Amino acid sequence: MAMRIVIDMAEMMGAERLTPIASAHIDGCLYHGDSGVEFAEHLVHQDGEVCVPTTLNVGALDLLHPKRVHADSHTAEMAHRQMSAYVKLGCTPTWTCAPYQAGHRPGLGEHVAWGESNAVAFANSVLGARTNRYGDFFDICCALTGRAPLTGLHLDENRQATVLVDTSSISETLKQSDVFYPVLGTWLGRTVGSEIAVIDGLPLNTSEDRLKALGAAASSSGSVGLFHVAGVTPEATTIESILMHSDQPDVVQLTSEMIRSTRDRLSTASTGRIDAVAVGSPHFSLDEFAELERLSRGQRFKVPFYACTGRGVLESLEKAGGIESLTQRGVEIVVDTCVVVTPILPDTGGVLMTSSGKFAHYTPANTGYDVVYGSLEDCVASAVSGSITRDESLWS
Repeated sequence: MAMRIVIDMAEMMGAERLTPIASAHIDGCLYHGDSGVEFAEHLVHQDGEVCVPTTLNVGALDLLHPKRVHADSHTAEMAHRQMSAYVKLGCTPTWTCAPYQAGHRPGLGEHVAWGESNAVAFANSVLGARTNRYGDFFDICCALTGRAPLTGLHLDENRQATVLVDTSSISETLKQSDVFYPVLGTWLGRTVGSEIAVIDGLPLNTSEDRLKALGAAASSSGSVGLFHVAGVTPEATTIESILMHSDQPDVVQLTSEMIRSTRDRLSTASTGRIDAVAVGSPHFSLDEFAELERLSRGQRFKVPFYACTGRGVLESLEKAGGIESLTQRGVEIVVDTCVVVTPILPDTGGVLMTSSGKFAHYTPANTGYDVVYGSLEDCVASAVSGSITRDESLWS
C-alpha cells in the first residue's frame, strides 16, 4: 500500500523514477483528526515497519508533562494513540521539529524524505541533504518503502538559485544580532515564495541557530524549501557556482526599510501589557538555553514564559544542571510539542511575545492571541516587567 501511494504521488509530481532515501522525518504524527490515527494504526496492523532511520516531529501532547496540555479526553486519547502508532512502526520518538539537534543529520547530497517545513529547509540548506517538502502520510510511506520520487529538490538542476539577495546595505550590527534572522526569513518567504535565493553579505560565522531561524520563518511565510548563503551553506561556496543565471542574475537589494516593515508586520500588538512569552519554534537548542540563562539571571518573570524544546536537548540540559535555575525564574519547559499547535496557553487570550518568526506568523490564527515580535532579550525584559519592552536602536 505504501509503495502504491509513493508511485501514485511520483506520477502526479511528474517523476520518471524513484530514488533510495537514507532517512525520513515524519510530520504526520501530530493529531489533526481521527483519520490520521486510523491511517497510522492501519499501517501497524498490517505489520508495517520503517526501513530507514526515521525520526518523529512534534505530537499533540507533552508526554513528560501531560497536565500542560488542555485537551478533552477524546483528543488526548487519540493523540496518544497516533504518537504510539508511529513508534510501533519503528520510528525514533524524538518528538521534535529540529531532528538535526537530536543527532539526525544526513550528509551532503544524501536523499531523504523529511516532513515539517523548518526541518526541510534546514536539511536542504544547512546540511546540503536533498528532500522535498513531504506532507503528512506521504512521509511515512517513503519511510516504509525507503524510496521517494526523484523530482524537485532531489535534482541538481532544481537546487540552483534564481534570485540573488544583496544585504550589503544592512548594518553589520544588525546582521550580528539573532533578532535579524527571523525577520530576514519572513521577508524572504514573502518575497521569493518557492523560488530559490542565494543571500550575499551575511557574516561568514553565521551560526546554525540563526540559519535555523531564517529557514523556519521563510518556510512558514512562504514555500521556501531551500535557500543558500554565500560562503556559509555547503552548496554556495561562491555566488557564481550556485546561481542558475550568473551572467544576468535577478538581484534584489535588501534595504533597511524592507526589514523594518517586515519586522513591524510580525506584530499585531505594539504597546501595553503582555500575558505570556513563548520561545522555541523551531525547538530551542542548548546554546539558546544558555543565552536565556544569561539574560534572565537574577530576574523573576511576572507572566508565564514557555520554552519549547526536544527531549535530547532537555536531557543535556538536565545533565548540565540548567533546569532548576530556569524554572525558579518562571520558565516552563515544554517538550514533545509546542504552544502554537497544542492548547497549552491559558484560554483567556491576550498578547503573546516571542522571538520566533514562525510563532509570530502562526500565533494569531492558531491560538487567538495577539502577538509581539522581539529579540530574546526583549522577551526576557518584557516577561520581567509584564509589559512590552523592545530595544529599537538596532532598527534605526
